[in-house]
Amino acid sequence: MRSTAFFRTLLLATALTAPAVIGMGQSAAAQNTVSGAATVPVPQIGAAPITAVAHPYAEPDGAQAAVDAAFAEARKTGRKVLIDFGANWCPDCRVLAGVLTHPAVSPWVDQTFSVVSVNVDHFNKNMDIAKKFGITIKAIPVALIVTPDGKVLNGDETLALGDARRMSGQAVVDKLAAWAQRS
Repeated sequence: MRSTAFFRTLLLATALTAPAVIGMGQSAAAQNTVSGAATVPVPQIGAAPITAVAHPYAEPDGAQAAVDAAFAEARKTGRKVLIDFGANWCPDCRVLAGVLTHPAVSPWVDQTFSVVSVNVDHFNKNMDIAKKFGITIKAIPVALIVTPDGKVLNGDETLALGDARRMSGQAVVDKLAAWAQRS
């Protein structure tokens, strides 16, 4: 009997304090979720350090199959496709990959997008994939947000993450979140 009262008190205290703790330091907008990501809020990482990924892009061969698989997954899940065009020699591409795989960001990315990285090597591989979406790649990284049926949602800002190493991780997340809200 005594333990039941204790657990009720503990449960009530947790219920009353959890929203305050969860919301600490976050704006109301930051606590919102992107459409399609009903349970994972947009991450708030502030100025957290980002570790560049050493080798985020697979060999260029097989990129079209990976893109096709991402779209098949997106059609099943309703998520948008995030196509990350880049190369392993590109510092900004490696930092962008670091943001996408950051422990506080990756659950949101996984719930919001079907992600596929496309290696363009030295602008001599897989350029045809971008052209299918009406994009000509002249610099990397290029991040495209595409609906499952192939509509590019951020064609006006394809190079917005091109200076990822000088951006905060939060700025990258905020840009992706804004694009994810488009339809």
